[in-house]
Amino acid sequence: MPAAFDFTPLNRVVFGAGALSRLGELASELGARRVLLVTDPGLEKVGHPARAAEALRAAGLTVAIFDGVEENPTTRHVDRGVEAARALAADCLVAVGGGSAMDVCKGINFLFTNGGRMADYRGHGKATRPMLPSIGVPTTSGTGSEGQSYALIADEVTHQKMACGDRKAAFRVALLDPELTLTQPAQVTAVTGIDSIAHAVESMVCTKASAISQALSAEAWRLLSTHFEKVLNAPGDLNARAAMQLGAYFAGSAIEASMLGCAHSCANPLTAHYGTTHGLAVGVMLPHVVRYNSAVCGDVYARLDGDLPERLTGFLSAAGLATSLSKLCVDRNQLPTLAEEAAQQWTAQFNPRPVTSADLLGLYEAAF
Repeated sequence: MPAAFDFTPLNRVVFGAGALSRLGELASELGARRVLLVTDPGLEKVGHPARAAEALRAAGLTVAIFDGVEENPTTRHVDRGVEAARALAADCLVAVGGGSAMDVCKGINFLFTNGGRMADYRGHGKATRPMLPSIGVPTTSGTGSEGQSYALIADEVTHQKMACGDRKAAFRVALLDPELTLTQPAQVTAVTGIDSIAHAVESMVCTKASAISQALSAEAWRLLSTHFEKVLNAPGDLNARAAMQLGAYFAGSAIEASMLGCAHSCANPLTAHYGTTHGLAVGVMLPHVVRYNSAVCGDVYARLDGDLPERLTGFLSAAGLATSLSKLCVDRNQLPTLAEEAAQQWTAQFNPRPVTSADLLGLYEAAF
């Protein structure tokens, strides 16, 4: 018998080439008048924030742009965004960008509406007051944050990542326009694609997985594994870009319905200590985690691919990415410290095979 579950769809999804033109209409339907648009300065040159702001203003809305988002955002970025929201007296938030912009947007929503610090919302369901309606507009095919209620924000001082989740923080609308992903640099296409593939794989087997989450994971894997190398080799292929964007959304939705495992637990300390891009860190660890977990869920992995670890390593190689921690210049002497920190990460508890810090050290050693 399938495992019991309780599932409610998180948000409305609007998907299609050119869908950005509907942003003003969608925001107006949410009752917006004053919109804070959260983005990063790197997108300015390709014009996505400007086009989004134009669509909002064409609907008669007042717009202010906060572009103070950086990769691996911290509480400092959220605090500055809250100041911008207060200055505008925002009644709606729109995120345009990758996972960092969407995480900061959610973080702003927590603090602007409920007060306190990000640490107050670590975990799930800690917000007690209503939150602003918001729209997520991804420009990458990676984190799937547009389909999740969590913001991943690092403490500015300790760099410890905090997963802060609440259904009220989820985007009311996920607006998926694959045309926006055509401008991704090749490296961004590669690492975000690996990240979304990892989401599909880990969410498939974690302890909270259900029939619905696995259906989402499997469809995400089908779309992502079929089209990842296509977008690497033909970055202008809009059909492949659309499949990757939709696959990333399905994978993000699978995370929301099930959770992640210890590949992500291992990745976060690598990012904190070495600045390793999240998708790359997860990608290097994942084949070894799959081998470790196969003792208890190899049959489930086989539903995705008969030789999943080799397939995953092949994706890294196809993208010209590192396949080991030594190639990432990780200090081998620091592996025990990384393992201790990985054991404290929230997602470790959802791994299908229980892990201790000693097990995690073994995974780091295997990846080295």
